[in-house]
Amino acid sequence: MHTMKKLSILLVVFVVSMLSNSKLNAISNFQQRFDLGNNNYNQQVFDSALIQYQSILAEGMHSAALYYNIGNTYFKLRDIPSAILFYEKALKIRPNDEDIRHNLEIANAMIVDKIEPMPQLFFRQWWNTFYTMFPADTWAWISVLFFGLTLFTVYFYFVSFNIFLRKLAFFSGLLLFIGTIGTFGLASQKYYYTQQTNEAILFVPTITVKSAPNTGSVDLFVLHAGTKVSLLDEADGWRKIRIANGSVGWLPDNVMKGI
Repeated sequence: MHTMKKLSILLVVFVVSMLSNSKLNAISNFQQRFDLGNNNYNQQVFDSALIQYQSILAEGMHSAALYYNIGNTYFKLRDIPSAILFYEKALKIRPNDEDIRHNLEIANAMIVDKIEPMPQLFFRQWWNTFYTMFPADTWAWISVLFFGLTLFTVYFYFVSFNIFLRKLAFFSGLLLFIGTIGTFGLASQKYYYTQQTNEAILFVPTITVKSAPNTGSVDLFVLHAGTKVSLLDEADGWRKIRIANGSVGWLPDNVMKGI
């Protein structure tokens, strides 16, 4: 497995948002527990490492680094569905992290179901590549940068006496303003995506997918622990799911955990 990641994102979020001594002490406490978890992991005391990481998670702290380390710990404990769940949670925050993707691929290779995804149209592939290029916070900073450049072009437009330069400033400012709106929209959409639960991992050894939300409906196909499903609808304790190849059916809500 790859080197354990640092908890820098947690420190950044909390240093910026909470400045009181008590909060700074809390940050130090979280970091100490995280470092202790890392030390336990490196010493191969995986149960103790998991206790430290889960204690941080239980107090509302969330980050790609924390999810990634929990995923690594579950992997070492041979709990592959839980490892996949937390790798997926980490990837949701940091979609281009090579370490997360690599470890997730290894974990997925160890489950029973090998489902071929539906082919995507080329423009959909391009959009997905562009959309996952940066996490939400990076898109937000790009939006701030574009907005700052927009203000600069507005200032330049009003102070310049050259017609050509005024036109250049006007159209540049217009493009930058459009870029500001677009990148702000991407940042917002990615943030809300990380807060929503649209996918889940199965946690039962074997389950039969049904045609309707009841046990007496027609059997459609069988899935196994560790398989990722998209969540489409819910009814009476059941969830309508779709797997990567496009097949759709219903499963009890209690056989899965949301990403």
